[in-house]
Amino acid sequence: MRPDDWHLTEDLDDFLAEAGDFLRSRPALHTQQLTVTEKLRTRGPAEHGAKATLFGRLERSGRVEATFYRLPSRGLAPTSLTPELADTLAARLSDLGHELPYVTADEETATVFARAWQRHTGVTPTFRTRLHLYRLGTLTPQEPIPEGYGRVAGAEDHDQVVHWCHEFAAAVNEVLPDTWAETRFADKHFTFWETPDGTPVSIAGETAKIGGMVRVDPVYTPAHLRGRGYAGAVTAEVTRAALATGATDVVLFTDPGNPTSNALYQRLGYVRITDWAVYDFPTAQPL
Repeated sequence: MRPDDWHLTEDLDDFLAEAGDFLRSRPALHTQQLTVTEKLRTRGPAEHGAKATLFGRLERSGRVEATFYRLPSRGLAPTSLTPELADTLAARLSDLGHELPYVTADEETATVFARAWQRHTGVTPTFRTRLHLYRLGTLTPQEPIPEGYGRVAGAEDHDQVVHWCHEFAAAVNEVLPDTWAETRFADKHFTFWETPDGTPVSIAGETAKIGGMVRVDPVYTPAHLRGRGYAGAVTAEVTRAALATGATDVVLFTDPGNPTSNALYQRLGYVRITDWAVYDFPTAQPL
């Protein structure tokens, strides 16, 4: 293997030993890689079946410049890539016989990789979705605050948390696994906004702090309770809690097609730093 090349491994500990500092160097932009590798580190790979997760890092002159991971039967998730690096990665993976269902990354990276994958495999990419990625600047809680208070969800709230996470997923056309433990919500911490009589009216989740980064996800208010400031109140609550843990980067994703939520997060002090995109790769087409 050339020294300035993509180093591939299925050993998470080896990958993090070599690439961990690189991932932590830009925690907001590497939010996806940080949360997934931490989940694999703490919970193990068993939940993804017998197949192993593939990790890769690109080194030049002994310095890591990019990484990726690919969970079994799922898509490729690279950090930022130039067109040149995207082409070398696409060539390497296609030469090894990998078939990718999709790529998810910052929009520029996803786009250049999708084009490179088409060149090397003949598979025409299909654009699936775009998201905005926001990072907190200075928290500015909304005024006035709706009546009520934030409360951290406990074990006794599990059914309510599961129910609202499924409602959220349905609202954004996300298909969740059959088992709660396999969902992306299972290892998150949740907070309710409750009315003075103790009735939950909104919910927000957040990841554990990793490399100084906490990601807020999801934020959900049932349709009949919207427009009363509950989402802003619960988002401010979990953001404040993240900052209290010493988080240096608090981030969240939004749907560009939802101007209400985008305006809300901006009022709270979140600043858009990049766009995210997903391209699907249908069944391979003849070259």
